Amino acid sequence: MKYYPDADKGLDIALVNREVESAFADHGNDRVQMPPKVYVTLPTGDFRTMPAYLPSLDIAGVKIVNVHPENPAKGLPTVMALTIILETTTGQPVAVLNATGLTDMRTGPAGAIAAKYLAPKKDCVLGIIGTGRQAEAQVRAIARELTVSEVRVWSRNQIHAEAFASRLDTPDNRSVSIERTCDCDILVTTTPSRSPLIQNEWIHEGMHINAIGADAPGKQELDPEILHRARVFVDDPAQAFHSGEINVPISKGLFQTWMIAGTLGEVVIGKRRRERPDEITVFDSTGLAIQDLAIAKIAMQQGKAIDLPFL
Repeated sequence: MKYYPDADKGLDIALVNREVESAFADHGNDRVQMPPKVYVTLPTGDFRTMPAYLPSLDIAGVKIVNVHPENPAKGLPTVMALTIILETTTGQPVAVLNATGLTDMRTGPAGAIAAKYLAPKKDCVLGIIGTGRQAEAQVRAIARELTVSEVRVWSRNQIHAEAFASRLDTPDNRSVSIERTCDCDILVTTTPSRSPLIQNEWIHEGMHINAIGADAPGKQELDPEILHRARVFVDDPAQAFHSGEINVPISKGLFQTWMIAGTLGEVVIGKRRRERPDEITVFDSTGLAIQDLAIAKIAMQQGKAIDLPFL
């Protein structure tokens, strides 16, 4: 068995985008096995288990990932993860990957693929709400699919927003008000908010929104009225009902499951699409285990491993 301690190092984002796009196509064509995440609540956070089998890559495994919002005060990442890969014909464990960095990297391409297919134009102003590791992953992945002319950034902490903008290598980056950030072509929300940050009146026709931050029951970033105006696409319906951006509106009777326009996999294979340039589209991302397997495959092919005894 091999251990990959730095599995995210040196990976080509463009290649990761393509592999994640292919995994979503497999999902849209019902060619994967992937039960919904299982959540275990801990005193100050939770951990999730995410199993899947991706036959097109001949890879199966499970990721264990925690979310502990108080960790940065202790010098630890909010999210840490470990992926175990099994040999598909025997079930023997063949690899263990430090998936902390991979988790950020694999979610960025999901947003990038959603923007590629659902944004109304290829030249865009990008608005980013939140300045954590996932926000940066989203910018870098989206910039590989679209021409980003400007990035507008908002954070509750303006110092963080300014520092984030200064790190980006896109042409024009700036820290602005939340309303100004929402005046964009593609809006990406990456916060752990449990009450809507983004108000309906800030959202104009023709926008695309990647709702990334809501990944557990009770989290939401968007005013539910935005969902009523938009065509809403999800990565996986069961996970979105339970813990995506739509979970709170559904629990309060403000959004119905039949209102979902389709999955991102269905968009990738051409079964669903943006119907008009002026409509608002939302991608509700919860994170899929098949994304973890797709990026693990790349990491195992390109990364440096340490041999560990198993049998």
